[in-house]
Amino acid sequence: MKRLTKSTTSQNYLIEIAWEVLNQVGGIYTVIRSKVPTVIPKWGNSYCLVGPYMHANVSAEFEPEELPNSAIGRAVQNMRDQGYGVHYGSWLVSGRPKAVLFDLGTMMHRLGEIKYLLWEHHGISTPSDDFLLNDVLAFGELVKVFLSELSEEVKDKKQIIAHFHEWMAASGLPELKRDQVKVKTIFTTHATLLGRYLAMNDPQFYDHLPFMDWQKEAQHFNIESNVMIERAAAHGAHVFTTVSEVTAAECRQLLGRNPDIILPNGINNERFEALHEFQNLHKHYKDKIHQFTVSHFFSSYTFDLDKTLYFFTSGRYEYLNKGYDLTLEALARLNHRLQTEKSDMTVVMFFITKRPYHSINPEILESRAQLEEFKYTIDRIKNQIGEKLLFDAVRRKDAKLPELRDYVDDYWRLRYRRTLQSWKSDSLPPVVTHNLHDDASDDILNFLRHSNLVNNDHDRVKVVYHPDFINYTNPLFSMEYGQFVRGCHLGVFPSYYEPWGYTPLECIASGVPTVTSDLAGFGDYVQEQVNDHDKRGIYIVKRNQKSFDEAAGVLANKMYNYVRLTRRNRIELRNRTESSAVLFDWSNLIKYYEQAYLEALNMDF
Repeated sequence: MKRLTKSTTSQNYLIEIAWEVLNQVGGIYTVIRSKVPTVIPKWGNSYCLVGPYMHANVSAEFEPEELPNSAIGRAVQNMRDQGYGVHYGSWLVSGRPKAVLFDLGTMMHRLGEIKYLLWEHHGISTPSDDFLLNDVLAFGELVKVFLSELSEEVKDKKQIIAHFHEWMAASGLPELKRDQVKVKTIFTTHATLLGRYLAMNDPQFYDHLPFMDWQKEAQHFNIESNVMIERAAAHGAHVFTTVSEVTAAECRQLLGRNPDIILPNGINNERFEALHEFQNLHKHYKDKIHQFTVSHFFSSYTFDLDKTLYFFTSGRYEYLNKGYDLTLEALARLNHRLQTEKSDMTVVMFFITKRPYHSINPEILESRAQLEEFKYTIDRIKNQIGEKLLFDAVRRKDAKLPELRDYVDDYWRLRYRRTLQSWKSDSLPPVVTHNLHDDASDDILNFLRHSNLVNNDHDRVKVVYHPDFINYTNPLFSMEYGQFVRGCHLGVFPSYYEPWGYTPLECIASGVPTVTSDLAGFGDYVQEQVNDHDKRGIYIVKRNQKSFDEAAGVLANKMYNYVRLTRRNRIELRNRTESSAVLFDWSNLIKYYEQAYLEALNMDF
């Protein structure tokens, strides 16, 4: 595979355009942010990001700068002279890439004209009351103006590659082509818009995909305008790409064009690098999760923390797409098997996602407060015993250990009993940590209730459903999400619809074994490229052309086999998992992007 050289990049501009530049909405933000440190050393000042100016986000991540004396600087100034709001500066992430951000409000006066030309030239009609779509069209036109100005500044001295990510960044691409602006275009769909809608609503999506009428389905979901923009961008780009072979099948059927190149997404391992410390970090953060477990469960009953494993899944709340349904079914089977075998192991499974809620369950907060009070009481008793024991021991003529309870006065004995009794509870530990807006219709909770997987004492699998993302300000865990991941033993992500999937990658980079599926782009890539993935702690559940029952059985077996590993086996597996992260580093996967850039450069306008 031919690689880009610095001599090639110095003769060209690479402009990367995305709605999620300095604007975290989904996975594209992570793709671009993690890729930047690998791109900058080769492209330098010939690389620039373009995105919308979202004031709430840029204040923390964006540093405005004076315009450089370059084609990009002059293009920005030309737009400002025309009355457009254009911000130039650095994105404060590793690599410090330059970014051009557009104030969408300064294009709204031309919205009617933009919509007219979109219909007149490309046959795409757009509703007037879709405010997000209006923003997308304004952004697309600003991108078109910028690339046109940049092309005029560059003349024939350099070529420009414009890499558009997703339809929300690419509404101006068809008009660029029509106006014959001298820009080489690449369009990447990370997930087709229609495919995501269909997969969420059709349990047999992949079986039905070859027979679907894209226009009929787009009309059904009332997203025809959006899908037509996506199709126009896919057909108008010089090079069309997607992130996995799984998504390529969608593109062929729903967008009507076969991708030219697959661009698998990598990870920046420097963010996760812990060198020889990663085993110690696992223990440190596992102990913090132990603290949550004691608070959450031990007021009702106890189990052996040394024989407790922490599994987790996380991501958007897409019950079918993310494989939450399959995970729950497999957990129920695992629980039954461990009970039947009278196993002394306990699995605590965390579901970390985002759902509307009123507040954290006050009973959980009260339990934590009471436990803290009990810890305080124990500390005071320890101090009292220590002080009295020291003075008594030096006065005694023998070396016998005295009765320690005699050193505790009546006040602390009484406080000890009362505090412990007030903390203990006869009720089951709650499954969900927050009070949801719509508890009765929640799919996860309904499955757990129906299967009686509700944290009974005899259950070997316990479930904690946390409907909010984890960060350091979270009072239940008091750590960042990445730290929580390090403290867990296994990540479980058997997605039904997942164009790529960063959560398993983050596990691997943290030395945490993980489960993915062959219907996830990442899982499909691993299946094709990594022969010994099981030995590396990357487990793949085959869901393609498999029944739900078959897949659930396979997942339950994989989790069961992990539970049966010895502690030494788990340590060895974590070592192999962590060392596998290099396979997915951007330093290895950037070659696919470079192939797309070279292909674009070699094409005619």
